[in-house]
Amino acid sequence: MGTFIQQMFNGLTVGGIYALIALGYTMVYGVMRLINFAHGDLCILGAFVGLTFITSFGGGGHLGAAMVIFAFVAAVLVVAAAGVLLELAAYRPLRKADRLAAVVSALGASMLIENGIMLVWSPQVSVFPSGLLPTTTYHIAGASISFVQVMIIAVSFVLMAALYLFVNHTRFGTAIRAAAIDQDAARLMGINVNRVIASVFVIGPALGAVGGLFVGIYYREVYFTMGWTYGLYAFIAAILGGIGNIPGAMIGGILLGLFNAFAAGYLSSSWQDAITFALLIGILLVRPTGILGERVAEKV
Repeated sequence: MGTFIQQMFNGLTVGGIYALIALGYTMVYGVMRLINFAHGDLCILGAFVGLTFITSFGGGGHLGAAMVIFAFVAAVLVVAAAGVLLELAAYRPLRKADRLAAVVSALGASMLIENGIMLVWSPQVSVFPSGLLPTTTYHIAGASISFVQVMIIAVSFVLMAALYLFVNHTRFGTAIRAAAIDQDAARLMGINVNRVIASVFVIGPALGAVGGLFVGIYYREVYFTMGWTYGLYAFIAAILGGIGNIPGAMIGGILLGLFNAFAAGYLSSSWQDAITFALLIGILLVRPTGILGERVAEKV
């Protein structure tokens, strides 16, 4: 029982991170029908920005905890700005071009950000300082749950719930959903589609920055190629849930995290990736559009 609870919390922790990053993929695809391959690198950029802020102004104890909060704010602001610049420079000029051109541009942007991180920071592993957050451990039926895990799970679920309410119960959220269905019709209704797309490149990278900083705080180390790894897992989560579907990305991320944790705990961590891709193939064979599918209206 203790092993089950331990792996469940491990899975929810990693799954919350996957879900936050996957939301960026699914929001961009939902509005633009584009896979933003640079999204994972933007997330890890947030981790490096947060680490820089912590090491420059941080301290121990309560001061360290306060610096973590400010680090999240700094990471969100910087990565959101980078997301807007990415859309303006790499995607907007190619909006009416062939989809292959946009894919190549996305891959190029990913390499640019990745190498930029390497040059600005270091090709070596960067380590987060210890003692930033309380080291409290909760013991449940033989399982040890850290304060960091509880924080990541709680904040991830709150952010996902807030995004869902924003998209489905606000006027601007309605504009986002309208642009996702038909941009031309949305323009005719007076919606500023450029503004909607820019907002997507703010919200998605901002959530990804939180996820990236969670990675650094949880594992206490980051490196410049980490964006590709977490971007790939988050992309798989978005596909599992149904790319373009926001609740699907949330569910896909949580399920993927749980599946990885239970596979590592009960089988073998060396087979974790193989089992993950087997899960993806199996679900897509049964549900090609993902668990929740993609809600789009076809033009006739």
